[in-house]
Amino acid sequence: MNNDHPIGKGLRRTDPDSPRPLADALLRLIWNQRRISRAEIARMAGLSRSTVSEVINEILPTGLVAEMGEGPSGGGRRPIVLEFQNDAACILGVEMGGAHVAVALTNLRGQVLHWETQDHRVRRDPAGTRKVVADLCARCLETDAAASRPLVGIGVAVPCPVDPANPNRLSSVVLPEWHENLGLEPLAARYDVPLLIDNDANLGALAEYWWGIGGETDNLAYIKVATGVGSGHIINGEIYRGSTGVAGEIGHVAIDPQGKQCICGLRGCLVTLVGARGLEARARELSAEIPESSLAGRDVLVQEIEEAALAGDSLALKVIREAADNLGTAVAGLLNLMNPETVVFGGDLCRLGEVLLKPLRERIQARTLVSSVAAAEIRASKLGPQSVAIGAATLVLKAGLEDSRIFSSVTSTQTNGTGT
Repeated sequence: MNNDHPIGKGLRRTDPDSPRPLADALLRLIWNQRRISRAEIARMAGLSRSTVSEVINEILPTGLVAEMGEGPSGGGRRPIVLEFQNDAACILGVEMGGAHVAVALTNLRGQVLHWETQDHRVRRDPAGTRKVVADLCARCLETDAAASRPLVGIGVAVPCPVDPANPNRLSSVVLPEWHENLGLEPLAARYDVPLLIDNDANLGALAEYWWGIGGETDNLAYIKVATGVGSGHIINGEIYRGSTGVAGEIGHVAIDPQGKQCICGLRGCLVTLVGARGLEARARELSAEIPESSLAGRDVLVQEIEEAALAGDSLALKVIREAADNLGTAVAGLLNLMNPETVVFGGDLCRLGEVLLKPLRERIQARTLVSSVAAAEIRASKLGPQSVAIGAATLVLKAGLEDSRIFSSVTSTQTNGTGT
């Protein structure tokens, strides 16, 4: 929020179903500042103290903000300090990966209160995936961490492009077995909360922007390398989705036009070279060439390749270095085209750290304009494997801070006298 300009006047409503733009703006200001007095709000928002007091009196009954006693005085009466209540509610963030489901239960400051994950064939088993999502959400809400905290919403990250105009419609190319239907409406109805949906890489980018490298840049790219490969982009602090939601499909950039066929119908896409199945296939191909490797002569999973690379295994290191070369080629193009300040890597491969990033930077350096490279930092995700699920929860939090009607379950709980 730019504090150099007044928030401006807005309509205030006592009806919780009606927009309250001024109350929402002040709630965002308190969330941003964490602790602040009414006088400071009036100064920063460019409003009269009487207007601020009137609006704050509307907000206090929601339980999202509380008076926390007297603050320091610069002379005269000591001000009453207001504090945003991070634990007034909880949010569920769901990550549907290509081969797993993960759920994060967070508070209203992005802190993970509980975490559940389970391997599952998401791409091929829609009904089973929906059940796993529901089960993991239920497990989170049955924990002590969720006790006395109303659920305000569920964010869902899906492994395919999402059209903002029709978010429940999944890509028939990437997820053909789902028949274009996410089908999680019963989950939202079960808990009577909104369900918000976006692409997994977009939400990884959102999480890194809010909680990872927060405050360092307003322009970043997040690249998720797992079963699939995707990128999310934050431009001037907002997710860039493109006109129909397909921005960031870096996994389907053709690195080798004569290469293996991809699920999208093209050949030599980046995902065929650095996605989990591509790395596993390459390890099998190299077995005869490097028979002394612990991976030689058997089928291996990408997790085994990562562990072997960290242990210095020659075959695994060759697989990872080739992956770094191919990733570097794609990222070099991204840097030349969009010039983000930071590129953050998440997903399975981020656990490799410098084993991946060092050769990756070298490849990028060789293929990128010097001015672009100088401005870009290449790093691994601070949030690790939880980044996308945290981003899904953050999608709900962001929506609530823009329109507090998302937080209606908190208001209802406080009204019924059962809040904390």
